[in-house]
Amino acid sequence: MAAKSILALKQAEEVIRGILMQVVYTDFGNMILVVVTQYGKMGTFVSVEPNMVVDNVSSPLLTTKVLLGKDEPLVHICAKHLMTSVSQEARNKPVLLAMVLKDKSMEGVWMLQEMIRQC
Repeated sequence: MAAKSILALKQAEEVIRGILMQVVYTDFGNMILVVVTQYGKMGTFVSVEPNMVVDNVSSPLLTTKVLLGKDEPLVHICAKHLMTSVSQEARNKPVLLAMVLKDKSMEGVWMLQEMIRQC
């Protein structure tokens, strides 16, 4: 009898704009870990936390904090853009994102976001 994992793990792999993209999604119950790589390694670690706003805003605002790696504005923009749907799907759990991208174009990020949604 095979043991069933208590972690929800999903993986996807796809070539986007000529570059192999790999996504690993793991639900730890209290937090989601998402690894997005075009280099086959973990890259920059970003904490993405939803902040509920009482005003007439239906979705939470996301706060990002670089834990390891380069703290650049583009990292925060990509993390918020990529993790908006993940956070909402996971009932606004915090997300730990490990990300390293070769293609940082908006078109590449949009295609990556769609790949993450499917995962």
